Amino acid sequence: MPRSFVREARRRGIGTRRERIGPIVERLAEEHRDAEIALRFRSDLELLVSVMLSAQTTDTNVNRVTERLFEKYRGPEDYLAVPEEELQRDIYATGFFRQKTKAIRGTMQALLEHFDGQVPRRLEQLVTLPGVARKTANVVAAELGHAQGIVVDTHVRRLSQRLGLTREELPVKIERDLQKIVPRADWARFPHLLIWHGRRVCDARNPLCEICVLANLCPSSRVALVSQRVRA
Repeated sequence: MPRSFVREARRRGIGTRRERIGPIVERLAEEHRDAEIALRFRSDLELLVSVMLSAQTTDTNVNRVTERLFEKYRGPEDYLAVPEEELQRDIYATGFFRQKTKAIRGTMQALLEHFDGQVPRRLEQLVTLPGVARKTANVVAAELGHAQGIVVDTHVRRLSQRLGLTREELPVKIERDLQKIVPRADWARFPHLLIWHGRRVCDARNPLCEICVLANLCPSSRVALVSQRVRA
């Protein structure tokens, strides 16, 4: 980042992170009432597999693949019953199919051996599964109604920085900053709100500040900056 928008927020006098987070959540919730996970799934296991497949590809692409995949593979045993090459072919379109196949098969084996074939709810248990890092575990836990952290993807990272909610670069440190200010009841939906806002309004290269509902709360807003200059 060229400069810290945390400091810029103080300079513009728009409030501290704690003061602004409530209105930010409220406005985004009103603006993006349909904000939810884009992956399609019907069970805990399908959710876990979908999130694992979503690495380095789009949710639309994953949904296209899982539409057939989930008709063929219903339980952990099904993923282990076929040759590794067959599963690779079935998920080929999601990219990195060899690594993902290895991770999925390892996870299915772990579920059968340690969790009676069920997807665990606790973050510390989820991250023990092969190929399941903290981000994946956070998504799964939140969607299962047991949010224990805040998902930090590229949209959440970018918008959290632009909104002056963190000056950090590493996802784990950004998550730590967000956990300090975002009400725990909003941990699950907050990432969805930022993700949808990032897709629809706060584009990486061309943010639509002129139509953004957070313009007067955002230290990186070009609209707010112009207004300040006009008043000056």
